[in-house]
Amino acid sequence: MAQLEMNPPAGHRMVTHAGDVVTFELKTVCDGKPALPAGWKARLRTNLGRADCMRREVVETHYGKLPLAGASWRDLPMVARGDRWRVTVPLTEVGYFQAKAYVVDENGFQHWPGGPDVGIHVEPSWTRTANTIYCAFPRMFGNWSKAKATNRTAHEPPGVQALDRDGFVVIPPSGTLRDVLRELPHILNTLNCRILHLLPVGPTPTTFARFGRFGSPYAVQDLTAIDPALVEFDQRTTGVDQFEELAHAVHARGARLFIDIVINHTGWGSREWNEHPDWFVRKSDGAFESPGAWGVVWEDLVEFDQRHVPLWDYLANAFLVWCRRGVDGFRCDAGYKVPVHVWQYITSRVRQEYPDTVFLLEGLGGPWDATESLLTAGGMQWAYSELFQNQTPEAIGGYLDHAFSASATCGVLVHYSETHDNARLAAHPQGLEWSRYRNRLCALTSVSGGFAFTCGVEWGAKEQIQVHSSRGLNWGAKDNLVATLGDLNRLLTDHPCFYDGARLQRVSDEKSSVYAMRRDSREGTDSVLVLVNLDVQKPQSLCLDARLWADFGSSAHDLLENIATPHLVPLSPQHAAQSTCEVELELAP
Repeated sequence: MAQLEMNPPAGHRMVTHAGDVVTFELKTVCDGKPALPAGWKARLRTNLGRADCMRREVVETHYGKLPLAGASWRDLPMVARGDRWRVTVPLTEVGYFQAKAYVVDENGFQHWPGGPDVGIHVEPSWTRTANTIYCAFPRMFGNWSKAKATNRTAHEPPGVQALDRDGFVVIPPSGTLRDVLRELPHILNTLNCRILHLLPVGPTPTTFARFGRFGSPYAVQDLTAIDPALVEFDQRTTGVDQFEELAHAVHARGARLFIDIVINHTGWGSREWNEHPDWFVRKSDGAFESPGAWGVVWEDLVEFDQRHVPLWDYLANAFLVWCRRGVDGFRCDAGYKVPVHVWQYITSRVRQEYPDTVFLLEGLGGPWDATESLLTAGGMQWAYSELFQNQTPEAIGGYLDHAFSASATCGVLVHYSETHDNARLAAHPQGLEWSRYRNRLCALTSVSGGFAFTCGVEWGAKEQIQVHSSRGLNWGAKDNLVATLGDLNRLLTDHPCFYDGARLQRVSDEKSSVYAMRRDSREGTDSVLVLVNLDVQKPQSLCLDARLWADFGSSAHDLLENIATPHLVPLSPQHAAQSTCEVELELAP
């Protein structure tokens, strides 16, 4: 029997975009030479181009808990070209698809290459590049929280503790959705972010089981309602109206709107908890269960029981409500805690109406195999990168190797330089310089421009965000990173080496204190050399291949400082005649 070889090889996975094409080839090899046996035909078995059928099958079978029948699969004929068979398939739909080629011999028997199917992860075309995200906590906007003029922080007003002791409920004024809307020129124009990501905007606890001064937005009281505290009372518009105002304003500027949504749990006293207590997990003693992670129990939350199939419909409808209000994507909090088949159902339901919706997995704390499953079978597109949790040179380099591989095969890992769950970058002893270094690292090593930061990073805010309270943003600080972040985002938007399909190659040693990578555009006409000194205390040297340095050294243009002479000094004047050259990096962190 001839050996069958497939390209892409069996088991290969790829990340693509709607509008791309993928070519499959199959050849038979006899005695080490390709051959096309007489009378044989080749086929590609795939569900590419059958997304509607796939989604319909997922939706229609969930109540009966039946296995998927595979009705979306079809066989495409492959055409003989030279010594192999070939077929090119256009990628017109968003989703995760599979394919595998096989041959039929002259007797009608099928012969298949060994190994699993090829996996094709297709993202919306609009996500090809410049996926730059600004994460806003609406509560922290507005005159009290931002305090532009005085730069004061939004902590306890005088006398509040005495009222607490007397049993009063004191919740200070909150920033509103319209406060965020007023800052869109800053977010979308000055900072040049392309996606506005809002932390949850649903109602939070006020008296019953409220934790902290404000209550956490993750202790949501209704999955589709708007927190009245985020709404300006004007006798003309509802909270939904004002949310849609914000969505319209974001879209009018050519940007996209994401919201944070959590379907693993609600807060105590939520509409869902009161109306459907059977949808929640109970302990053996009958008490409701609170979720948690990293050994910490989130006591202000109560956990959904995802075994209840009617709950899936309820959750899917909640996502659709937000899509109809103008939401383009969802950051799925604690998404790894929800089973893959539930996400598969929800993403199928949503994409039946809104096929270009993006699901961003917050998988921090979960195993990688859970993230991998959700980015493939689960129907999600992106996931949180964990680069921000890696600090040493070896850890950073090792994680980036993983991130590049995963982003090319499963889905883009978005580099958040700082999240609302972590200490502020500017609180580091090196302050703004440390924040500048980490933001540049995240941006310049991003895939398809997947780079994000949290409100206040641009102003050097040092107080960690607390979701149960409202901290200051250090808004309007004279020493800031506004220009730095704006320039980074413009670079990711404009330069082809940061677009989809760019080839990324690490060119520094695993133990080097300088991380170096080469980025080449898909067309091969542009190249960028990224050099990051991971030692923030002192300059470091790096050995580069002389041929690589020759590609950049003589005509390099510093894209960060916008100057023609790079900040790189070859230590050896004879470097052009040697196999390697040393370059001393004197770059700010």
